[in-house]
Amino acid sequence: MIDSLARMQAMLDCSPEQWLEETRQLWEPMRGMYFFIPGGPDWTVVHSQNLGFSQGAPRQQIINALGKLKDADAWNRVNRALSQGILDLATANPHILIPDLTVLLVLGDPTNQHFMDEIRGLSAFGGISGYIVITVWPTDEVLGRLEAIALHELHHNVRYSPHGVVWDPQTVTVAEHVIAEGLADLFAVQSYGQRGYTHFVTDQTRSSNDVLRRVTEGLDVTGMQDFVAWVLGDATARLYGLQPVGLPTGAGYAAGTRIVQAYLDATCRTAAECVITPASEVLDIALPRLGLTKHEC
Repeated sequence: MIDSLARMQAMLDCSPEQWLEETRQLWEPMRGMYFFIPGGPDWTVVHSQNLGFSQGAPRQQIINALGKLKDADAWNRVNRALSQGILDLATANPHILIPDLTVLLVLGDPTNQHFMDEIRGLSAFGGISGYIVITVWPTDEVLGRLEAIALHELHHNVRYSPHGVVWDPQTVTVAEHVIAEGLADLFAVQSYGQRGYTHFVTDQTRSSNDVLRRVTEGLDVTGMQDFVAWVLGDATARLYGLQPVGLPTGAGYAAGTRIVQAYLDATCRTAAECVITPASEVLDIALPRLGLTKHEC
């Protein structure tokens, strides 16, 4: 667990000329996450892409938010949750290899309306083995879910470890992404109950049969460049200039949890046990129970 509080305070206090160097120092421990970029990444771009707070963010607002994270003991809470989650995964899967983890907690950008309103102060990524980034704005809702957020990303990290599921950006399907989100949420639910569910997905989206059917229509879409609309929804797709598909925010999470829950109910297994279960196996068992079939795209 990187002690990012001091590094973010240094970014807040630095001159505009020092911003690049302070940003680099915050992100340098995550360099291995960007192994695919020749010569290494531009750290200011990385920080922005992960929705970290900007140079232009109101200073006092950032000071107050960092104080809230510190007062909430955020770093220790995430660390403890991950330690317990690793134990739970290892117990459920005695032969699985758990990657060494480097974890970065970042304060998000309050000037980004999409981050603050649409995805309600949370952006996180754990899909590259050995690294987890969690970007938050410390609302009561987010602070109440810190442990569950960490477990969600941990499940992804182990699923896509070298001995787990292969994520090929060219051939991976929406189905894999949707099932992974469902498994990760339900893994967090195992430990934290309702707090385990990703909070930017509304109850209406979760319960909507229309949303479930529409996501199912896209399960065979291939190539992760087209995933945003199917998993995160139309609002995020429009933000990145991508084609909407008629889905609300977090639709893929909602459909994923319903599909995975149907699979777990049928097999009497847990999300921890199924960390590397192929998406095809989950779909073959779950979809008939939900009265659905995959659509060929």
